[in-house]
Amino acid sequence: MKNIKWNKATYQEFIEYLYSLQDLKYRDFQASLGIDKNYMIGIKTPILKNIAKEIAKGDYNTFISLNTHQTYEEIAIHGFIICYIKEDFDTIKDKLQEYIEYIDNWALCDLICCNLHIWSSNTKNGLKFIRKALKSKNTWIKRVAIVLLLNYYINDEYINMILDIFKDYNTEEYYVLMASAWLLSFCYIKYPDKVKGLLLSKKLNQNLQNKTIQKIRESNRITKEEKNIIKGWRI
Repeated sequence: MKNIKWNKATYQEFIEYLYSLQDLKYRDFQASLGIDKNYMIGIKTPILKNIAKEIAKGDYNTFISLNTHQTYEEIAIHGFIICYIKEDFDTIKDKLQEYIEYIDNWALCDLICCNLHIWSSNTKNGLKFIRKALKSKNTWIKRVAIVLLLNYYINDEYINMILDIFKDYNTEEYYVLMASAWLLSFCYIKYPDKVKGLLLSKKLNQNLQNKTIQKIRESNRITKEEKNIIKGWRI
């Protein structure tokens, strides 16, 4: 696909190609995870990633401009292209900013954020993007920021910043709450004393406190004894 000259005709052929890869059982499985199957073709993620890798080697800008974003797969391919293009970090950020406006479910957020490996060597440069996204009124854009924090910022340099963010962050929206608890549970695995201090301070809102504790207790890296102690920290 790296050699395709993208125009309306070749893009329509591309859509037909995607439907030739349709797996209805996989589509139904994805639907069971909370994704609307009415706009899904039903193509497994590794296939979408391979398609995006090839497009990223060619005229991906024209491809993105022609993308109708009418199916889950089209949106996912757009996102994966950003993960694979050979561009500087500022360009990646700009393209991610455009992409996140199309996100309407957890998978289109999490899968892309987990594959933005360039972010790991540009954490400082990426902070402005994250802080702006955290203030968005859009649930999915806020979740993007949280999942980026989870994947690239749980380290000595940023752990205190992460914990400070959630002391007064509004996480009442379900998918924001779940991502926040997921993030804090991962922080606990690496920095148990710091997260313990936050949980014992009761400075998190009640839902986030209790959901974080639930996620920590679901981990196989926590002993049974520790899980019993942590249960007592619920609000």
